[in-house]
Amino acid sequence: MTRLELTGLTARPSQVWGGIRLVPLVREKPVEGLRLHREVYEGYGMTGTVEVGPGAHYTSYIPHGFVADWTGEGANTAAYGTQFGSGSGGDPPRTLTLPRHRHHRLAKRQPGNRLRFLPLHLAMEGYLALHFGGPSTAWEEWSRQALRDGLSPRAEDAYLGWSVRGLGDALRAFEIHPGQCGVMVYAADVLAAAFVVPHPDDYRLLHPSLVQDLYGELVHQYAMYGAPVADFGARIPDGPQLRTLADLRAAALRQGRKWSEAHDTLFARDLLETSYGFDRVYRMGSFNLWRFLPPFLRNRGGQHIGETITDHKGQVAYLKTFRLSETQIRRGHLLRLLADADWLLSRAAASLPASQAELMRRIRAAGFESLLRDPSG
Repeated sequence: MTRLELTGLTARPSQVWGGIRLVPLVREKPVEGLRLHREVYEGYGMTGTVEVGPGAHYTSYIPHGFVADWTGEGANTAAYGTQFGSGSGGDPPRTLTLPRHRHHRLAKRQPGNRLRFLPLHLAMEGYLALHFGGPSTAWEEWSRQALRDGLSPRAEDAYLGWSVRGLGDALRAFEIHPGQCGVMVYAADVLAAAFVVPHPDDYRLLHPSLVQDLYGELVHQYAMYGAPVADFGARIPDGPQLRTLADLRAAALRQGRKWSEAHDTLFARDLLETSYGFDRVYRMGSFNLWRFLPPFLRNRGGQHIGETITDHKGQVAYLKTFRLSETQIRRGHLLRLLADADWLLSRAAASLPASQAELMRRIRAAGFESLLRDPSG
């Protein structure tokens, strides 16, 4: 289990729109040797079948794909399907749309040193596949379906960013900082998602894509029903130490550093102080694409699934996270508990501790009732 380290990224003072808070993340210098582009599908995405292995697939909304490019050619390269534009006037952006495909792989090598992957689907598939095989021993409590098919089918809900109240307005209204390579998105001051890319130009291109990402049920509810949050305001006390504009500028910079420290220790604590289990998906030269899962501990605050690309030093070049709901955390906790007990209900109940009847009630409440044998049959 390892923690996330956002080395080289600094949080700038937040921008607030109603209940949405955006915290820009700025790099001192871009990550060398990696660029990220967007693969645009027809319209506003598509619903398709995603292949995850031989004979295994799932159906989901696919907003777009990302293409990681480690050719070393930098800004002179662009992937097929990328949206082009100066970003500062001139010709309007144009979109090259890809034809509809019935099947998509989670990560697929493209010509040259490029890898197309489906953002957040890597993380979500890792969560959906958590102990997917079901009972490994034919204990009498489990149904024939559980022993034959495991957890298949399994489904989880997510909300499109367009439906998160205020998110689209906030992303459209606020300026992008010089050197900005990421953002933390909060709804009612609950961390909804973290997004990081290797280069400021990549962020300018991908910033609008946040409204097409997937967000958890809790985030949607907080944005819909939460009250407006307080804006950041620098408070610089007047005094004899403020004699020149340079003194005022230095005092403002100190306030900015205080905000950055407060953000990491208060706002982003649940994300940065959690230990994750990492699974490497693909090696890309000196970079690695990983997905990660939290420990699914009860009563420990918000927990995220996600994916990241790190360089040979372990520095995060790319990051995207999805906040789980309390129900999803309970499901993950329950599945890990059962797997650790080799799916023997009496052993799993003893580790809670709880009665076997209470454990079976929790299994049904989590939506896994089909796994249990019908007592009447």
